[in-house]
Amino acid sequence: MSDIKHLLSLASGHLQGVDLAPLTEAYEFVVERHAGQEFVNGEPYVDHLLMVASSLAAMRLDLDSIIAGLLHGTLKENVATLEEVRKKFGNDVAHIVDGATRITNVRYNSKLTHQAENIRKLLLAMGADIRVLLVKLADRLQDMLFLDALDEEERRAKARETMDLYAPLASRIGIEWLKRELEDLAFKYLFPVEYADLNRHLESTLAERRAYVDEVIAILHEKLKTSNVVPIRIIGRPKHMYSIYKKLVVQKIPLERVYDKVAFRIIVGTVKDCYQALGTVHAEWTPVPGRIKDFISAPKSNNYQSLHTTVSGPRGHFIEIQIRTEEMDRIAQEGVAAHWAYKEGQKISSGDARLVNSLKQLVQTLQDVEDPSEFMESLRGELFEPDIYALTPTGEVRELPRGSTPIDFAYAIHSAVGDTCVGAKVNGQIVQLKYELQNGDIVEILTQKQQHPRRAWLQMVKTSRARNRIRQYLRLEEKERSLKIGREICEKELKKYNINLRGLLKGGHLRLLLKQLHCASLDDMLIRVGNGSLTIPQLMRALQPEEFRDAEEKRRAAEMVERAQHAAQESKVHVAKSESFDIQGVEGMLVKISQCCRPVPGDAIIGFITTGSGISIHKADCANLLATDPDRWLDVSWTSSPQRTHRAALLIRAEDRKSLLTEISGTISADDADIVELNARTTVENIAELDVILKVVDLKHLQVVQQHLLQMPEVIEVRRR
Repeated sequence: MSDIKHLLSLASGHLQGVDLAPLTEAYEFVVERHAGQEFVNGEPYVDHLLMVASSLAAMRLDLDSIIAGLLHGTLKENVATLEEVRKKFGNDVAHIVDGATRITNVRYNSKLTHQAENIRKLLLAMGADIRVLLVKLADRLQDMLFLDALDEEERRAKARETMDLYAPLASRIGIEWLKRELEDLAFKYLFPVEYADLNRHLESTLAERRAYVDEVIAILHEKLKTSNVVPIRIIGRPKHMYSIYKKLVVQKIPLERVYDKVAFRIIVGTVKDCYQALGTVHAEWTPVPGRIKDFISAPKSNNYQSLHTTVSGPRGHFIEIQIRTEEMDRIAQEGVAAHWAYKEGQKISSGDARLVNSLKQLVQTLQDVEDPSEFMESLRGELFEPDIYALTPTGEVRELPRGSTPIDFAYAIHSAVGDTCVGAKVNGQIVQLKYELQNGDIVEILTQKQQHPRRAWLQMVKTSRARNRIRQYLRLEEKERSLKIGREICEKELKKYNINLRGLLKGGHLRLLLKQLHCASLDDMLIRVGNGSLTIPQLMRALQPEEFRDAEEKRRAAEMVERAQHAAQESKVHVAKSESFDIQGVEGMLVKISQCCRPVPGDAIIGFITTGSGISIHKADCANLLATDPDRWLDVSWTSSPQRTHRAALLIRAEDRKSLLTEISGTISADDADIVELNARTTVENIAELDVILKVVDLKHLQVVQQHLLQMPEVIEVRRR
């Protein structure tokens, strides 16, 4: 190929009066820089660049986008620098090329982190300039056409990324033909057996389907003519393969029972004709309840407009019919590329403004999600295929996945509305917050300023936007609570040594202290004290070296040890080293596990010298321990005893329902943990609270049990007592 004539011809078709010399210059630049390089299929790399640029030209994009399509490999293949591209072709082209390339020199500790960071950068660049995404989508389409040249692992990874990210993004900006193409190509490599079977069946029934399409189109022409509606054209096209496959999976039916393998499109002259045509179709064939959708009066967020209906057509076969005007059809096919304003100062339409806001909201929703796995989960959640279209009282549409609740709807309006949601009216009636929204519901959110997100909401919401915001609030709330507790604890303990936090700040000792404790800031230190990850003894050891303690304190500590040893001898208990503890510097003492916090191996622990009862072992963050005199604390540590089990206490909160106790007991038993005691009660909010004491080997074992309990749909919270 390696010929720019076809590309120039495509570009000149819609760029009349535009000087295309820079396009020729860009072609000569890539021919020189990529000389000798091959694409994965063995063809010259320049051929791939020309195909990407030609796809962008066919989408009628601006000159900068087409040039960026030609140059998108220069940074990836290291044949030019960003500064060279900027100097030669301008800031816009350089920005698009950089955004679409998403190269990074940072080495991450995992493949998942690397993928998440690259996608995060792509989304940020896309939010700033939609053309970045358009170039990337054109590039990905060309990559997918030659996946056979890659090994199986690379093929599946690229296909999965295309299905989860690029196809939904194409749909988000309204380019339906590109979404369908990417989905079918990804489907081919992700499910090769199912793809081959479906393809074979569709080919074998091709003649039958063509005859059926001709029959339906003839009937539509006749009936519309009698209704004085003159269609511009009626199209019958086979549904793309992945949409048929999804129907097979969701409805759990054999291929023979998928009747609507063909979709019909009626293109008419005016909006009035659209509604008249819909009435004519329904007069001829019985519509399927719940399958009538009006996207003309309430467009999708990607500007898509059309009337949809599914009817029982000739011989009882279900057929899907879409009715729209010529302009609506163009936007439905080309999406954002149909009329996007690229030039500075050019007026943007209200529909495009809505699309931009939708993309920016997507970026904003994900920018605060730090954990890579949570980021990827949230991304997939944000790029869902909407099943529910609910409306605000003023008629604004919100697109949601099936199973969404009023809380999801509230967060879809604004995070502040979601945070303060106390109830909802659906179609004028008060409903519970866990009510599942239906198509066409009119939802009014009730708010109160003093309301805030609840942990139980995490079990009710379906959208990642709502889940991320709730988690973010709960983390912040937990930090603030820990900060307050940590400040109170530190002030109280420091007071014993005539020190306060203000004095630490003024004295200049704080920086050294934070470094010693590996804390980023004073607040970080206080939060860690408040949540128990930094103990008071650790803090005090950092503040005051051992030699600063006076002789009286040492004498009192020695007396305590002596009295405890004496008590142990009198009770004929002689334990030099207990079966489970290594007590540093102390021998011949009675040792027992504290029942207030029930530590298990793996927990950070501290020994407390009791009066006449030996040493009790507490978790380092035990509230009872923290309220005692630190002078009576001892360093202790666990020794290995693999055959020994330990008791731990859990509080489990869950939505009350039948068989809950049985399922919780089964989950605990499945993890080889034994229940010793179980007490249950139900709150007025119909929440079951279970106090469970169980036997586990160590902290890791206990955490596995907690994790599996939290995976139960009804369980709201699991924490240690």
